[in-house]
Amino acid sequence: MGFAGMILTAVVVVHLYLWWRLVRASTAPGARSRRVLTWVLVALAALMVVTFAGSRLGLGMDVERAVAWPGYLWLALMFYLFVFGLVMEVPRAIAMFLLSRRRRTAGPATPGEQAEGEASPADEVVLAGAPAQGGSPSRGAATTGRPAPQGTAADAPAIDRRLFISRTASAVVAAGALATVGYGVSRALGDPVIERVPIRLPRLDPRMSGLRIAVVSDIHLGPLTGRGHTERIVRMINGLEADAVTIVGDLVDGTVAELGRLATPLKSLESRYGAYFVTGNHEYYTAKGPQEWIEELRSLGVRPLRNERAEIRHAGAVLDLAGVNDLNGTPSGDGPDLDKALGGRDANRPVVLMAHQPVQVTQAAAHGVDLQLSGHTHGGQMAPFNLLVPLQQPVVAGLASVPRRGGGDTQVYVTRGAGFWGPPVRVGAPPEITLIELRA
Repeated sequence: MGFAGMILTAVVVVHLYLWWRLVRASTAPGARSRRVLTWVLVALAALMVVTFAGSRLGLGMDVERAVAWPGYLWLALMFYLFVFGLVMEVPRAIAMFLLSRRRRTAGPATPGEQAEGEASPADEVVLAGAPAQGGSPSRGAATTGRPAPQGTAADAPAIDRRLFISRTASAVVAAGALATVGYGVSRALGDPVIERVPIRLPRLDPRMSGLRIAVVSDIHLGPLTGRGHTERIVRMINGLEADAVTIVGDLVDGTVAELGRLATPLKSLESRYGAYFVTGNHEYYTAKGPQEWIEELRSLGVRPLRNERAEIRHAGAVLDLAGVNDLNGTPSGDGPDLDKALGGRDANRPVVLMAHQPVQVTQAAAHGVDLQLSGHTHGGQMAPFNLLVPLQQPVVAGLASVPRRGGGDTQVYVTRGAGFWGPPVRVGAPPEITLIELRA
């Protein structure tokens, strides 16, 4: 099963769960509300399929944008409905168990007791609630003084209580999901957090101590972002007064023709020793591939590092800044080549490597790299996805280290990224621009 098949399967399974738990359990059989909610879920599932397939269908950026906003917002809401639904399974099961045990303990009510219209405190919520499945209001039998038919009156309160429990659980799930997505949207569309990170490099020349490198990744220019997204990032980076700027992949989700105007503010990046770029996996997903963006960035004054390196000369000392292509370029012969990027350099110099995916740090350590700068993970973007990232990547976010052969460590810093992919939602992983200060 390919990636598209996995996505389609997940969409179907999650929507079936949501129908079973939020629609079927909370509505009466044959009720109009059940029919309406069922068709709403079907329509939303179809919207998600169109959203994922939008770029492949050649709908155009304007149509993609119109579809993507509701489609990706529903994806986020669907995800958190699913998460909160699973969390509520435990208290819901406990409530149902206690109700069942109470029924077994109480036993069937006698006709005389029913005629008196007396109810226990536990029944009060039910007597004011919805009719039982039989269609007769539970209060009717209790207030008219007429004994209910055997097998109906005793069952009706329990049926109503089960419906009340299901509706209460559904309300909690919906409220939790809506609140979480609302919070996540505000974080994703808000200003990135500035992370100031001092990193000590044992081989760094003391004359270079204090060199500042701005790191930004996963800007993801696409149908849900505008030019203002790029302008804000550029403005915030310029405010850091960095010596060098590094853009560590996943800049775009479209072609130059579609998104070129959104990238134009990058020409205003300011730094002492220039701005540099390496490809991420999403550059290889675009219709025309990464090469057109390589040329576009050159025209904007951003230097791509295509399995190559640049010398950063500062205060009489030198640092090698290297960059490698993303792993997704491998099938087309455009993958990472550390031998090419680092071959023939002075081994006494420290080297900082730009590599989009943290998993590349294993090879970086084998080549004696001092520090790797990466992105890709988004810090998980939407918790609890951060718990799944370690299945593929060694670091979710922040600073870590990997032992090198012959002693020492290769450090890797993983930024959470300044944008978002898919849903414009970030929960537990705010967008980030990093300022690294190298210290000897």
